[in-house]
This record gives sequence, structure tokens and C-alpha cells, in this order.
Amino acid sequence: MPVRPLTLALPKGRLLDDLGPLLGAAGIDAGAFAHTRKLIADVPAGCLGGAPVRLLLVKPGDVPTYVECGTADVAVAGSDTLRESGADLLEPLDLGLGRCRLAVVGPPGRSVDVILGTPGALRIATKYPSLTRAWCRARGLEAAIVHLYGSVELAALAGLSDVVVDLVSSGATLRENGLVEYETLLEVSARLVVNRAAFVLRHREVNTLREAFEGALSAVPPGSESRA
Repeated sequence: MPVRPLTLALPKGRLLDDLGPLLGAAGIDAGAFAHTRKLIADVPAGCLGGAPVRLLLVKPGDVPTYVECGTADVAVAGSDTLRESGADLLEPLDLGLGRCRLAVVGPPGRSVDVILGTPGALRIATKYPSLTRAWCRARGLEAAIVHLYGSVELAALAGLSDVVVDLVSSGATLRENGLVEYETLLEVSARLVVNRAAFVLRHREVNTLREAFEGALSAVPPGSESRA
């Protein structure tokens, strides 16, 4: 019986664009997803001697679930998504792509200490309720968490929340909207992650893929991808 292809889950969106040169340097062509609505493709992988790799195009927040359940053997995911999900995965390589930070953000003229001293229940809007609750517990802070899926900064501007917890890269969006950072919760970057069973059962392929990515990082250093 033929062995199924090693399955690699890739996140939709900007991170996938950043991954293009890295995948290419590792001998994996993700061009099958360009200008199409395809979500799955089997492509030859140069790093595996031309053996096929099955690529899954997945919503970023779903990537940890696909890997933890074994539908994907390996994947690329942001460390913010991984920590928020709490998935039990191996992380053998920090790819250094998509570097940013998860931060507490709000109006200027305040600070975390001022926030903690504010009477009444604090409202925090975020796409990361689990990480935000953990930060509140560590700070001994009672807060109402407002879970959003769209533009989180708007919540602070429109009065839905007192502050927000969201990703910050260059800080341009904050400056344009009159917001400032108070505190960093997490430094974020893309990671290569592996299903625990696949790491044992398909160790040679997984390790070869990891080594190919490491070699590709030397050829395509993080930060060489375009940034807005």
C-alpha cells in the first residue's frame, strides 16, 4: 500500500505570502493556490527527493487543530495562534517570519498601572480571549473580555472597550488612530509545528523538511520579505 504524502498545512493570508520564498528555497511550490480557490494540492517536494507533499490551505486560527488532530503532519503557524489554542504540538523551528507582538493598547496618557487602579470592571476587546484572561490573572485584574473577530482597535475608539489586546507590528495603525501601546504580552513569530505522532512515525521526512527549512532560512533570511 502506498504511503500517503506528508501533509503540510499552510495559513491563508499574509503569512503565506511571506512563506513563498522560503517554500521555494526548500523545493516546495505553493503556486497551485495562486489565483484559484483550491484548498488542497499534492506537489513534488525537492527536499524529499521529489516525493509529493500534500498542501492544505487553512484559516490561520484552525491550523493548530488540523495538526493536533493528525489531519496535517506539519504546519506553519504564528506563535500567537499556537498559544491561544493551547494545542499540544512540537515546535522544532522558529522561522522568524511575521515578527510582531501581542500588546495591550489604548488611549494615550494612561498606563497599565493607571488601568489597574481604575475603579469598576475593565472592558478589554481582543481576538485572543485565552491569552488576555491569562494576562489578567497574572495581573490580578478583574475584567470583562469582549471577543471580536474584526478590527479590534475600533473597539477602543468607539467606546466598546477601555483597552484592546491585539497584534502590533510597525505601530502605524495605532499612530493613525491616536492609540498607544501599554505593555507587551507576547513576542510573535511563525513556527514550524509537528504532530507528536507524526514526529515519531514519519521522523525521517519531518526531520528532512525541518532541515530544508533551516537551509532555506540561510538563503532567505527573515526580514527579507516585503513589509507594508
